[in-house]
Amino acid sequence: MNMVQLFEKKKQGLELSQAEIQYFVEGYTTGSIPDYQASSLLMAIRLLGMSDDETFYLTKAMIESGDVIDLTSIEGFKIDKHSTGGVGDKVTLVVTPIIASLGIPVAKFSGKGLGITGGTIDKLESIKGLKTELSSQEFIDNVNRHKIAVAGQTGNLVPADKKLYALRDVTGTVDSIPLIAASIMSKKIASGADGIVLDVKCGSGAFMKTQEEAQLLADTMTAIGEKLGRKVVAHISDMDNPLGKMIGNKLEVVEAYALLKGQLEETHEDLVDECVVIASLMYQVAAGVKEAEATAAVKRVLADGSAAAKFEEFIVAQGGVVSDIVQNDTAYKVAVTAITEGTVETINALLVGEASVGLGAGRLTKESELDYDAGIQLIAKKGDHVNNGETIAYLYSNNPIDEETINKVQKAYTIV
Repeated sequence: MNMVQLFEKKKQGLELSQAEIQYFVEGYTTGSIPDYQASSLLMAIRLLGMSDDETFYLTKAMIESGDVIDLTSIEGFKIDKHSTGGVGDKVTLVVTPIIASLGIPVAKFSGKGLGITGGTIDKLESIKGLKTELSSQEFIDNVNRHKIAVAGQTGNLVPADKKLYALRDVTGTVDSIPLIAASIMSKKIASGADGIVLDVKCGSGAFMKTQEEAQLLADTMTAIGEKLGRKVVAHISDMDNPLGKMIGNKLEVVEAYALLKGQLEETHEDLVDECVVIASLMYQVAAGVKEAEATAAVKRVLADGSAAAKFEEFIVAQGGVVSDIVQNDTAYKVAVTAITEGTVETINALLVGEASVGLGAGRLTKESELDYDAGIQLIAKKGDHVNNGETIAYLYSNNPIDEETINKVQKAYTIV
């Protein structure tokens, strides 16, 4: 067996066998298959697709390329959630303490952000003292004691995905549904949770631009999870518009904390609604209850302060300082104003995300330094009426803010 034979099969539209996919994943992970051969196969997959069986075999081989985390010493049904990435998506910060406050263990491994999609780990690391690098024992102890832990992925968790994703990122093969599904599900399965809720984003600020693409990705990931013995539920949500009012690491933590404390004037109903839906699905999967009961339970712990208290407990357990969850002043602050009067029809999430990266809130490369306090505050949201010259957003950064970034946010607003 060699890579040339795999190319020929794929070029002819034939399915690769489990053994052939295993050979490719093992060879590339260990370095015996070079980048140029791996990138050729990835491009063939991007252009010709993969069958359901091929996608499953790829996911399984990627899981087996490294460690699989054993969470059996954590009591109860372990639930996890994953978002395919979005602008202003701080849902994990809200739903994990909600579920933990309902007595369901949440054992979550998250990543750092790259490009316009922010990472949960970056957001948490904006809190003074908070530690996201936990040993296996610390992680398990925290979940057993507090019902919640969120940590960065371990060094040897799905090493095949780390190598393949880095290669996909520079070869134009990121936007392949089989490759996205295998990447996400290999990490989720290897992370050891019993159940997974998938939040599949759809729109201008997401990988999946159309409802049809998002549904196909959701169905593909759900099928993989069920074949591997996990309870999986997928939810498709809008990412044409940014979620909530804040975009940026510390800003998003501040907004999430405000929502948990019931300070709804500091956030927006789109974020509240999304968090209730995702938390309800997580509780349904973990507790086996109906939607109405789950939704009522989620709203109860938000209303009575239990979820906010659990969030504070979680922050302290991982070394963080709760009093540090405040919006800090930045060296530069610019108001973006409306250039016409009317109603905000939409806010282009892609443009807002690009602007946030320009301010220092996101990474252009994995080596980029983050400005944790940088970001965007959306004053006007979809459906709001604005006057010509009225402030619609504030930009924050510790570096000078250029006209291009200001114009990008202004252009993101469609006002009719």
